[in-house]
Amino acid sequence: MSNYDKVLIRFGDLMLKGKNQRIFREKAIALLRKNTNDLNVKIEKRHDRLFLVINDTEESIIIKRLMRVSGLGSFSFVVTTTPDYETVAQKAIELIKKEVKSTKTFKVETKRVNKALNETSQEISQLLSKMILRETGDLLKVDVRNPEVTVFFEIREDEAFIYLNSIKGLGGFPVGAAGKGLLLLSGGIDSPVAGFYAMKQGLEIEGIHFESTPMTSIESAQKVLDLGKKMSLYAQRHELKIHMVPFYRLHEEIINRVSPNYVITVMRRMMFRIAEKIAKKTKCPVIVTGESMGQVASQTIESMVAIEAVTTIPILRPLITMDKLDIIDVSKKIDTYELSILPFEDCCTVYTPKNSATTPSIKKALINEHFMVDYETIIDEIVDNTITILLNPNSSIDLTMHGFNVKEAWEAMNSDHVEGQ
Repeated sequence: MSNYDKVLIRFGDLMLKGKNQRIFREKAIALLRKNTNDLNVKIEKRHDRLFLVINDTEESIIIKRLMRVSGLGSFSFVVTTTPDYETVAQKAIELIKKEVKSTKTFKVETKRVNKALNETSQEISQLLSKMILRETGDLLKVDVRNPEVTVFFEIREDEAFIYLNSIKGLGGFPVGAAGKGLLLLSGGIDSPVAGFYAMKQGLEIEGIHFESTPMTSIESAQKVLDLGKKMSLYAQRHELKIHMVPFYRLHEEIINRVSPNYVITVMRRMMFRIAEKIAKKTKCPVIVTGESMGQVASQTIESMVAIEAVTTIPILRPLITMDKLDIIDVSKKIDTYELSILPFEDCCTVYTPKNSATTPSIKKALINEHFMVDYETIIDEIVDNTITILLNPNSSIDLTMHGFNVKEAWEAMNSDHVEGQ
């Protein structure tokens, strides 16, 4: 049983939105409701506060659910009581004895919302501190500069709140509040993290994956769908679309006709051309990638310039300055890491030349593309044959049981999850 009865929820960057703050708050509350509607909890809205009445729901479950809601700055588990000082102090003493297991230094901070009180916030803090020390002197020692425990009080006209700490939320903005983007989703570590960061800042995401079955294994395509299921937990309606692009024919054409050191550059240029067409069809005004500066040959400044030159659509790179270890840490927190490291190669890794160009030029890329046979027609056919799969956290799609080609496997499943382009 929890020691607390409510969670006090605070909004982060939403508070900067001025007159639009109400719209952003309502979107965040809708996300909160979506992530807790199967729990025995109740959302309680005040004009200046948002609470979650937890009804003895386990704190670990509450924390897990709140950490899926973008737009929340922080939250605290609170004890609610009447506002008279004796009761407030006694409830605080009971909470401290349950939560504090060894001798700690502490201080009291008070927010006096009820301005009719005679005492100032500082005077209330001093009063409550003395009352607490009378019964916890063997457990707590005063240290107002660097306390190990801070007891927070919020005194209102008809009630008071007590809490001991705050948990940092996702921050950012409610997913969907900033529009929509198309995420280049590989089976690696980086792109799911990039998608998570984009959603955290309010962008609704649709994924696009370039699958090359049977040149690549169908397990590689399945891994991407499984990653999409994980990511859908952070989505606006717990749903995520993945556009599975049949890249095999174009992939083969690139390998056979392009100079080995330009294979990756040209391949990425083709992917961006296709992504731009899919983005326009799906009304995604931006493309999101998992690129991080200098990690691989295609992520040098020169490579990104040569690759991006084929598009007019803005490219967002949430991870561009992040270190790999930091990206891995985030992938573990969002539970995509173990899937991402499964040893199934995608089209970017199944054929990687030893000496890929790290400073490619647009001119040389165009020369290499000149040797390909009518790639624009192939691209149009690829776009027309792209399959869209709608995922949620409980999707039970398994392509690996139906052959070695994604399109044939999907058709064999005869699923209702396909949406025509």
